[in-house]
Amino acid sequence: MSILGRRRADLRIYLGAAPGVGKTYAMLGEAHRRMERGTDVVAAVIETHGRRRTAQQLAGIEVIPPIYIEHEGTRRPELDVDAVLARRPQVVLVDELAHANTPGSRNAHRWQDVEVFLDAGITVITTVNVQHLESLNDVVSHITGTAQSERVPDGFVRAADQIELVDITPEALRRRLVHGNVYPPEQAAAAMEDYFRPGNLTALRQLALLWLANQVDAALEKYRSDKKITDTWETRERVVVAVSGGPESETLVRRASRIASRSGADVKVVHVIQGDGLIAISPQQRKVIRELAASLGATMHTVVGDDVAATLLDFARGNNATQVVIGTSRRSRWARMFDEGIGAQVIQQSGNIDVHMVTHPEAHTGSSWSRQSTVRRSVLSWLVALVIPAAICAVVTWLPAGMLGIGSQSALFFTGVLLVALLGGLGPAGVCALLSGLLLTYFLVSPVHSFTVYDSDSVVTVLVLLLVALAVAALVDWTARRAGEVRRAAQEAELLASFADSALRDADPTLLLERLRETYTQRAVSILTAEGSLLAAAGPDPCADVDAADTAIEVGDHEFWMLMTGRTLTARDRRVLSAVAEQAVAMLTQRH
Repeated sequence: MSILGRRRADLRIYLGAAPGVGKTYAMLGEAHRRMERGTDVVAAVIETHGRRRTAQQLAGIEVIPPIYIEHEGTRRPELDVDAVLARRPQVVLVDELAHANTPGSRNAHRWQDVEVFLDAGITVITTVNVQHLESLNDVVSHITGTAQSERVPDGFVRAADQIELVDITPEALRRRLVHGNVYPPEQAAAAMEDYFRPGNLTALRQLALLWLANQVDAALEKYRSDKKITDTWETRERVVVAVSGGPESETLVRRASRIASRSGADVKVVHVIQGDGLIAISPQQRKVIRELAASLGATMHTVVGDDVAATLLDFARGNNATQVVIGTSRRSRWARMFDEGIGAQVIQQSGNIDVHMVTHPEAHTGSSWSRQSTVRRSVLSWLVALVIPAAICAVVTWLPAGMLGIGSQSALFFTGVLLVALLGGLGPAGVCALLSGLLLTYFLVSPVHSFTVYDSDSVVTVLVLLLVALAVAALVDWTARRAGEVRRAAQEAELLASFADSALRDADPTLLLERLRETYTQRAVSILTAEGSLLAAAGPDPCADVDAADTAIEVGDHEFWMLMTGRTLTARDRRVLSAVAEQAVAMLTQRH
């Protein structure tokens, strides 16, 4: 199966944690199996290092003689690229992928020779040790105390169609050394006390396993994306913990880390920014949580969505998470009677994802009307607009006759209208005012049980009640809209701060695009020149055509485009994206 879907000839790599684990032997065994099936196989480079069993495996395989390069008075054998291309086999064996060629060779590195074969349509089987991977070179040098000058780019190895780990326990490898199957006996004793110490071999083995596990994760993620699979596959434990930025956030992150440590799971900390900006996190809080997550081996992510529960679960499914950790509600028992809360919604919609509800000192400390969902606030506002006038009318009717005059009664209804305006805005307040006027006229103004009013003072009182109540409701509604705009501005500022922080820390436009893709749940993000040249991209199959993009944002003076594939974004999202796109283009221009 292809790791990243190469379109050239196939590349198969045998990966080892250390010399002597049996990579070359395994490669030769694969060559014999293919030859038995009728495949044309040749060996371009095979390093036996004097190992008898490896040399025996080479028997029966055609070997392309090396080419000798003169350098500093010596003749050194190197892979003869032209001879292999002229022979043009179906499969070529190339040992020691990270080898640095002698100056004067066709290419500076052997992995570049392999690229030539792949471009020519020749399948390559090769070997490499984990200490030669570019990303692990310094780590291995620190562990073993031996610097490795020969390296191969991780991207080249990741692009292989097949990567097979040749694994052996440290004890078994040291026995091979003792028996002389790795180095000559005179070298084996020194090697066992130096590079091949048990601790070194265990660490190298773990590095190889972890590196390959990440490659398998990448292959699985691409397959799920290509096949549009959203169900969770429990191939590996992953824990997503949701934080709001409140005082309980650190408790949740630590709890999630303890849950993950039991199964060696990855931890992702996610903060959901609501579209109305109601739940925000300050830069100071973000810094504290990010540093805590980093200290626990977790990563922090930010996503945008109006529905917090759905957005959180979409993120979890997109990352193939198996567990979600959330805090218990801070709202009181009375508030939960009207709105069950995000936690209950997550549990109901989680499907086969396990949900952990974590208690904390802030649980059940109170409620905020602003934390109610938009739909629930609207429904409750209209319900209150109907209930409050009826309740006031019932109370006033129950009181002894003559206890309250028309002015006092009107003031009570006026207060009810103000309350509804604060909760629901102009629409519910208008209905409440109209209903209050009708109830006041029918039940409390003489003659009762009739809409006929003979007293001019009562008529003026009722009309003034309606007009003043509506005027105040309009003012309250305008204030609420302005507050909403402020909250949305705060949301945009939080997003921009998050992206600016990422740009300053990573200084990599590709990582910035990856943050954009993740935050807005897009499949891919790309930046193109006006002529259509791809400058940077994140995600599978990035869009290279403005007309084919789901969201297209012009950057600069018709010079660049940022294209997105995925859900279509709102105009408010585009404002933020335009600013971030300008930053990404500036980073690309500066790097160029």
